[in-house]
Amino acid sequence: MSDLNQRIESMYRNDVRGAWAFVAVLWIVILFVLFMSWPHIPDSGVRIVALVAAAAVLIFNTASIAAMVHNYAADKHFIYGLDIKMLDEAAKDKG
Repeated sequence: MSDLNQRIESMYRNDVRGAWAFVAVLWIVILFVLFMSWPHIPDSGVRIVALVAAAAVLIFNTASIAAMVHNYAADKHFIYGLDIKMLDEAAKDKG
């Protein structure tokens, strides 16, 4: 059973790293696009809308990823246990 727990932890850690890497890339991309388009936005009202929209996307996506990671931590044995069982069955059928 220890091997199963180690495999679950490994899969969970990889998913958490991927999720936070996605968030980091999202922040970089959104801020880059905002920075590069800022001089081309002539109206201050449109600038405020663009800034608020970018902030909303970043805040809500970051919060949703944080909630997802938290929920995965609570249910990781169920989620990844099923994945591992299916992967083992597929490997057994193949080989």
